[in-house]
Amino acid sequence: MSDNVVPLHKDTTPVASAVTRLTVVPDPAAPVPTPIERPVPLWVRSGRAVHRAVTHENTRTAARAVARHSLYVWGGARIMRRRAWDGRTAARYERYMRAAEAAGNMELAAEWEERGQRFREARHRRRMDLLTSPIDAARGLAAGAGMSVGGLVALGVVMAVATKDAGDVFTPLMATVEFINLLITIVSVVWGPLISIGPFLALLALWSVGRHQQAAPAWALPPNARSAEGEAITPSIVVKALRDLGVPALARAIKEMGDAGASMLGPIRIAGCGVEVDVTLPSGVSTNEIQQRRRKLAENLTRHEHEVFITIPEAARTVRLWIADSGALDEPIGPSPLVTDDTLTADYAKGRAPWGQDLRGDAAALSVYQRHLLITGLSNQGKTAALRALALWLALDRSVEFWLGDLKGVGDWAMFDGLATRLIQGPTDEHVIQVTEMVEDAVEEMNRRLQAPPGTEFPPLIVVVDEAQVAFMCPVKDADKRPYGGSSSTSRYFMAARKIHNQGRAVNVLLWQGTQDPTDQNLPKLVREGAHTRASLALGTESQARMALGDKAVDGGAAPNLLRPGLDKGTLVVASDGIAVPKGQSSITVRTHYISTDDAKVIANRAKALRDGVTTLTVIERGADRDPLADILTVMGDASRVRTKDVLTRLAALNSDAYGDWSFLDLTRVLDGTGAEPYKSDGKMTISRERLARALADRAADDSASADE
Repeated sequence: MSDNVVPLHKDTTPVASAVTRLTVVPDPAAPVPTPIERPVPLWVRSGRAVHRAVTHENTRTAARAVARHSLYVWGGARIMRRRAWDGRTAARYERYMRAAEAAGNMELAAEWEERGQRFREARHRRRMDLLTSPIDAARGLAAGAGMSVGGLVALGVVMAVATKDAGDVFTPLMATVEFINLLITIVSVVWGPLISIGPFLALLALWSVGRHQQAAPAWALPPNARSAEGEAITPSIVVKALRDLGVPALARAIKEMGDAGASMLGPIRIAGCGVEVDVTLPSGVSTNEIQQRRRKLAENLTRHEHEVFITIPEAARTVRLWIADSGALDEPIGPSPLVTDDTLTADYAKGRAPWGQDLRGDAAALSVYQRHLLITGLSNQGKTAALRALALWLALDRSVEFWLGDLKGVGDWAMFDGLATRLIQGPTDEHVIQVTEMVEDAVEEMNRRLQAPPGTEFPPLIVVVDEAQVAFMCPVKDADKRPYGGSSSTSRYFMAARKIHNQGRAVNVLLWQGTQDPTDQNLPKLVREGAHTRASLALGTESQARMALGDKAVDGGAAPNLLRPGLDKGTLVVASDGIAVPKGQSSITVRTHYISTDDAKVIANRAKALRDGVTTLTVIERGADRDPLADILTVMGDASRVRTKDVLTRLAALNSDAYGDWSFLDLTRVLDGTGAEPYKSDGKMTISRERLARALADRAADDSASADE
């Protein structure tokens, strides 16, 4: 054996026992041969060309077009055959009857059965009439021919008398014969070409029917037809979407119904920028099976997920579908009436705040009367704007007083300076302490009102805390080791909020909170469930949606977690008895009006013009020696005179420890002998700012003179 040939493996199988496999070990010293370029076989090049041609987009488009138009003819023939069969038989009534039975509507099934029976009886009468129709037709033809000939001869006699020519007697008859001969000639000429092109006309008619009904597979349809962007919602489209939803029981029921699956549907109604339809589900299909497949249903309806809303109406085993026009929800709604109507006012007890529009396009107005409020959502979704819009509307009722804490502190509520009695702005722990003490003061005011004589009416006090999660998460403790944040029985903010939720509405002390990204830590269960009106912007998960709105609303179809962060800014899902919610539903989706900061300042100025002047406190002072005269001048602000009742309220807001228990007698006692005693103006006891300022100036002058002596 050569030195370069080495045995590698010897096959010992019976078939090849004598065959030895060899491998050649190249000699390192041997020159490396130059590789020979072999020409690519023709069949390989042809195959590549065919592959490129087949996969080219133009080729595929052309192939789809040929298949599509060919299948239009087949689909049109199938549709015409079904129509002919339905017209001659009772199949249509049978399908409707089976559909009603599958839907559990036995009354409707009996009605369709009766209609089918009437159809069969009428068809039987028509068939029996066909047995005697040839004889009746012959008799009618003979009688008609005789009358026609007689009439033509009579006409000829009249013509002969008129022309005095006996030959005119047969002129009308001969003219009729010649006309008939002409018709026979025309038919004989046209009949041949008509027979030739007749099949093509029939195919064209079938193609037209198939094209109109889009009777071709989805892969063969053009891209615009497959996407169906903006396609109108029809019963057949809804039924097909439900059939292909992936619910076996629903698909089987619709299959048994045939084309009459539309009997599950109620009327398709125009509802704002979309349509609404109620779907009665067949036996064995639950409503939550439909709700859990919202995305697939939307895609089957050629819509995006956010353009289909599924709710549960009052009727049993029914889902209500609201389907938006494509792209309609991306269009902004109009400006707020607060911006466009300078004469708009508010009424706390009987009015409703113009908050936005529902999905139907109707105005969504919210009543805030004796209702605690909670608005939550992810960051930068429009929470503050939605909360501020309600406060701006209510500020147009001059009887309403605001205590406001903004734990963000970037100026979103700055326009309430001069409108709110208290305004605390800032994100620090010190600001949390101030806000907590403000809410605790509201509890004391609530207790004072609760102990008032029965029948006493109290002006509304709205305590607004924006970014309340900052207060719940604050780790600071007071001198008694009680935490300001948290959710324990010793947590100061938590307990104050709970007390207002428990009894505040009875005496018009209300707590409005705005929070962000809710969890059990930054929004405790007892606090979120104490709100009468709960609204949520876009959230991340279903569990957060349940925290924000409650289990009942989410089980009924509320899904703020399916709103698109950033794209659905200002869109709220609201659960409240203060807003008109469709019957049978537990929530409503509202697209709120956006009020810019500049517009908010204009509205706030209108609200300030309705008031005598409000001194806004930005710091709650406690534990310091008070100067009653100076404090009275401070709370009067720039007003020339203020009623004593308002002065007492403002003093209590300034420092509840010092002035919370003051009465009119205490106020009179302090002012006696100063020259600024209360006096009657328009029948009401008031205090003059000018007199009080003069009294303080005189006191300062006397103190200075005493010091000089």
